Amino acid sequence: MMRIRSGLAKAVSALATALAVVLVVSGCSVGGPATVALPALPTAKLPSSTVKDLTSAVTDAMAASGASGAIVGVWAPWSGSWVDGLGTTSPGGKTPVSTDMTFRASTITRPMTCDVLMSLAAQGTVQLDDSVTRYVGGMPKLKDVTLEDLCDGTSGIGSYGAQLRASWLSNPDREWNPEELVSYGLGKMKDGVTPGLAWSDSDAGYVLLGIALERATGKTLASLVSHYVTSPLGLHATALPGDSPGAPVVGASTALGGYYTPKDAKGALDCKNPTDITDLSASIGSADSGVVSDIDDVGTYVRALASGALIHDKKRFVNGLPVYKGAPSWFTAGGGAIMAGPLVGQYGEIPGYLTAAFSDPVSGLTVAVVLNNSSAGATTALYLAWELAAIASKAAPAKGQKTPASGMPWTPETYHQAIAARAICK
Repeated sequence: MMRIRSGLAKAVSALATALAVVLVVSGCSVGGPATVALPALPTAKLPSSTVKDLTSAVTDAMAASGASGAIVGVWAPWSGSWVDGLGTTSPGGKTPVSTDMTFRASTITRPMTCDVLMSLAAQGTVQLDDSVTRYVGGMPKLKDVTLEDLCDGTSGIGSYGAQLRASWLSNPDREWNPEELVSYGLGKMKDGVTPGLAWSDSDAGYVLLGIALERATGKTLASLVSHYVTSPLGLHATALPGDSPGAPVVGASTALGGYYTPKDAKGALDCKNPTDITDLSASIGSADSGVVSDIDDVGTYVRALASGALIHDKKRFVNGLPVYKGAPSWFTAGGGAIMAGPLVGQYGEIPGYLTAAFSDPVSGLTVAVVLNNSSAGATTALYLAWELAAIASKAAPAKGQKTPASGMPWTPETYHQAIAARAICK
């Protein structure tokens, strides 16, 4: 029986009515591919004072994280937009960052994998309450874990990232078998955990979901993501690459260089000599964090995610579970996404990049950002996105428009200070 969630239902319903999202179904069965036309983004520029504050927030986060470059997009429908590349593609380099550069989108992959699941469930190919063991054998301890549990992050399966990060940095060319990644997560699974009751950050769970979807359909996850997510939304710079090591490019795109900060002989972070890890096998992330994209596509995707334009499930982000014990009531997770105040989105870390993207399903406010050094950790990207959202939520309205009454349950200063406190390079 599918669990019922509550909380953002009214917001999502209101957005669906207010924005009048247009769906043109191209001769396919229910749940099949559709061309989704989202409301037009603002063409005006955000006020210069707002852009100044946004720029300061990003450059300070770059300094704190050791990133040489960043790409950021902020869209406030009542006011305007700001999309920019800051810094250089490499430390000490001369090539400026441009907004059309692609990068590893990290855990923004998670809701895309869930989109595929929900599309297949709508077609009847799978059921959300199917046991994962129906599609992936040899895992009897997971008989009570459903496909929906894997999407929601409530399976109880552990994570592999912390265990394997050193191996990725020392041998970025290695191609990882997804079953091997899952095995590391299963090794961290606690006995006696009842699926569906609590959220945990399980990269292995999403990789396992990807395996199950491939076996249920006989198709690769890359083709499923293309068919059900990127093609309907027109995300031409977004794809799940193959396992061969390489830069995060799609077609003829140019990649933003990715770096991490190593430790010197004394064990201290060597902020002056970051290591280039642009070329990497996407197999380390797979269905959890393998997708490559650019800032415009990420912004478009998270708008569709939050609004329900692609997947019409009013219950998807309702009754999210706390991200950690004692978390604020406005900080929850479910449906492959993170809910923070009025925002829906994701954030994450993959060697070389920190990413975050969130959108408000009512006002349409959307923020997306990538930093090209991963050593400060995913929380830095999360806090930066929240800071940007708080700044942009107060942007002065354009002529004939009104600033939305609702804002963020935090101030820009709160997370500006939090980023500074997490600084690895001072």
